[in-house]
This record gives sequence, structure tokens and C-alpha cells, in this order.
Amino acid sequence: MRKRLIFSLVGIVVLAYGLLIVTLATGTKPALGLDLQGGLSVTQQPKPGTSYSSESLDLAVEKIRERVDSLGVAEPEILRQGDTIVVNLPGVRNQQQALKLVQVTGKVYLRPVLSACQPIAPPSSSTTVAGGSTTTVAGGTTTSVGSSTSVGSSTTAGGGPSRRVSSGNTTTTTTTNASTTTGPTTTAAPTTTVPSGSTTSTTSVPLDANGFPIQESDPNNNQVLPLHGSKLGEYCYVGPAQGTGEVFSSDAAATIISGSGWGVTVSLHSGAKGENIWNNLATQCYNKQSTCPTQQLAIELDGELMSVATVQTPVFNGSVQISGQFSQSEATNLARVINSGSLPVQLQVQSVQNVSPSLGKDSLRAAWISGLVGLLLVLIFMALYYRTLGLIVALGITVSGALLWGIISVLSKTQGLALSLSGIAGIIVSVGVTVDSYVVFFEKLKEEVRAGRTLRNSAQRGFTSAWRTIVIADLVSLIGAIVLWYLTVGAVRGFAFFLGLSTACDLVVAYFFTRPTVLLLARTRWMERRKVMGIEVVPHGGVA
Repeated sequence: MRKRLIFSLVGIVVLAYGLLIVTLATGTKPALGLDLQGGLSVTQQPKPGTSYSSESLDLAVEKIRERVDSLGVAEPEILRQGDTIVVNLPGVRNQQQALKLVQVTGKVYLRPVLSACQPIAPPSSSTTVAGGSTTTVAGGTTTSVGSSTSVGSSTTAGGGPSRRVSSGNTTTTTTTNASTTTGPTTTAAPTTTVPSGSTTSTTSVPLDANGFPIQESDPNNNQVLPLHGSKLGEYCYVGPAQGTGEVFSSDAAATIISGSGWGVTVSLHSGAKGENIWNNLATQCYNKQSTCPTQQLAIELDGELMSVATVQTPVFNGSVQISGQFSQSEATNLARVINSGSLPVQLQVQSVQNVSPSLGKDSLRAAWISGLVGLLLVLIFMALYYRTLGLIVALGITVSGALLWGIISVLSKTQGLALSLSGIAGIIVSVGVTVDSYVVFFEKLKEEVRAGRTLRNSAQRGFTSAWRTIVIADLVSLIGAIVLWYLTVGAVRGFAFFLGLSTACDLVVAYFFTRPTVLLLARTRWMERRKVMGIEVVPHGGVA
């Protein structure tokens, strides 16, 4: 029993302080949110007088989130409030960079595929820049001298999942499983520009899922664009757009197509606005004309190909089926894209607000001062009321603090977690939860001692009784934190997360630190000869 207690105590102390030392030694620390480190807040709304759907706004939010995540911004907030989209970017100072990130067109284009989709390796180390200079592209950072950066890479042979398009009773196999072909050289969109004669500058640029700088959609020219969801990092060489998603009606749905598994069915608008546009492109692809030599048609959204399908009939009568090796979620996502394209949203920036870091620093300083003063008062009270055991409270809080600091630092580095004022408020509130655990344990201990039992027996019985109460109380806090996190957004969500994390740490520290510390001290003669919490301890031979 004694060995298990020592092992538990040493284990939690080594874990907490070891994690703290490692994070401090490596310079890893919690990232700060928008309200503490400053940044930009961009507000967008649909252009007045334009028609759009709620689904289009939801898809715009997702595309913005993908772009912001690719840049590695810690704890960005992307909120949809009615028809308004608010994007908060902590640490971002470049206004033009922020606007480029958040401005998505929401436009769906129909483009012929000029060369088979194939894997392309992302840029890795050195890349030639105009003017003979060299730049390094790695980890989303681009350095350029005297000119805009151009990344080049040749396509290689490869294959991919099949897709198919069908009309009426005609079913056809489709797409990206292609023969070996040498495609065009890819050129990434310019990422960083430095005026001639300037010194070298470094800036982060958003990368797509395959590690290339995100390209803006250019429907008027040929482009090399990424295939959405491709695990091989496939890119397709596509021609100018010959139609938009407005050829579709808004009834696209994921469904099981006989003999093909999950797919998408959608109706076409009649006449010149729908069937005519679609059938014109379908005929080109079916006949492998020079404008569509691969027989493949691509559906593009904001510079990403959401579907590439082989056309197996030149004429579609009112409806289209897109089928192949889809999962249900892939089919559902494609249906959403098509529905969004039928009524695209055109967003315009309403405001770009710079959030000053000086205000955040003042708030952070005030939060630290208030938290430390409150903690000091609590520790003084515990020391006066519980005497010797008050020191255990002080040590336990330092263990909790070290563990919490280490976990938050690691999550900031690996998951982009950011500490905001609301998060600090959640941590401060959790101090009350932590102290409650000590109070419950010590009060149970006092009851056992008053009953005439020895300190050793009182400690064991007291913790057994108190542990149930501690678990129930902490579970109530955890449930509240989980509900808040799930149902809310923004600052309240940050408060809920850090409250829940701190409460979970309290359970760990209570069992692995407080329990073994008190039980081990209760076994010593030093504790038996002293008054504990103002109560005379019964010596050996008392009530068990």
C-alpha cells in the first residue's frame, strides 16, 4: 500500500513538473487569442440585391475555415450570425492577407478537363524565383527577393477513384483512373511580393490540403487545380469555364443509385440557362473535342475541383446522375456544393477592424493580478483554518497549475488552441472547484478524527467518503462545461473548454496527489504528535 501511494505521488509530480520544464525549455507556451494578442476581425455580408441560399452561406463559412486553418492561425473564430459572417484572426496584422483569406466567391464553375488528373509532389526546399534568386518554400512560409514567387513542378502518372455521369437510363463509368500522361507544369499563384531593392521578407501563405499555395479561381483561363479529397494529392489541368452551377436546380440530393452505390441526382434548368449549357459542354467531352480531349467534366468551387466525371452521353434530358465510388458523406457534400452553385452567394466586406494588442495586454495583466490576489487570499484562509494541511493545498495547486500550463502549451502548439480572456476566466473559476475538493476531503477527515479514530484510519476513511462527493461535484461542472461548449460559440465556448479542462485536472490531482500525500503523512509520528486542524489527534490505540 505504501509503495503504491509513493509511486502515485511521485508519478503525478514528475508528470506535472516534467511537462512544465519541457515546455519552458523548448519555448512552448500557450498561444493567445484575439482579445489578448490583437489581430484582425473581418465582417462580410451578401451583396445587397443578390439572391442566395442559407446552404451557400454555410458552404462559404466552411471554405473560409479551410483557408484559415491552412495558414495555421491559432484559435480563429469564424461565426455566422444570420446572414453575416464574422472572421476573427488572432495575430494576423496584414490586412490584405486577411482579406484574401476570407473572400470566397461561392461560385461553382463547369470546366472541361484538358489533361488527366495526376499526383504532384508539393514544393519542398529550393525553388527558382524570377531574377535568378532562390527562395525556400516549406511549412507554409515563403521568402522572396525582388519579385513574386513562382513554384513549378511537373505532373507524374497516377490514378484515382472512379466517378460516373449518367442521363436517363444510360449509365457511364467515369473518371480519374487515367493512363500515364505527362501533364503541364504547374505554377502556383504569387505568394509574396517585395519591391525591387528591398530586403528579404518572410510571410506565411495559405496552403491547400496538398501543400501548394492556394490559387484563386480564374474561370477565363486554363488552370491546374487540386482534386478535392484526393489522398494522392492529385491535380487536374482544366480549361476555361463554360458554365456555372446555375445550370442546376436546387434539388441535388445524395442517393443510392442502382448498381453504383452512393451518388448524386440533380435536375437541370430548361432551355438556354440550363440544359443547353450543360449539353454543349457534355457533347464536347463525349466527342473528345480539342476543348475537352479527356472526355471528363469538372465541377469547381473556389479553386478546388469537387468532382471530375467522365461523360458517357452527349445529351442529358432534364436531369443528371453523378455516381461512382462515393461514400455517403462524399455524396452529401457534393450535393451541397451543387445546391450552393445553383444560387451562389456573393459576399462583400462590411468592415475590417484592427484589434489592438495593448488593450489585451492590460486585460491580461489585470486578470493575472486579480487571479493571484484571489488565490493568495484562499491559501491564507486554508492555512489558518486547516493549519498543517493548508500546505498540502498550496502544493496541490502548484501541481495543478504546472499540469494545466503544460497541457495548454502542448495543445496550442499541436492543435492551435489559444488562451483568451474568457479562457482565463474559466481557469480562475476552476480554482474554486479545486479548493472545494480539498475542503470536502478535510471536513470528512475532521469528522473521523472527532469520532475518536486515529489519523491514519481517519485519512483512509475520510478520502473514501469524500471521493464520491468530489467526483459528483466535478462531474456537474464537467457536464455544464460540455453543454456550454457544444451549444455556444465564441468567448463562451472558450470559457467552457478551459473550465472543463481545469476540472478534469482537479480530479486527477485529487486522486494522484492529494490522496497519497495525506495518507502518507497520516502514517508518520510527526503528524500524530500534532494538532491537525485544531483537533487533538487520537494516538495509537484509539477508535479504529
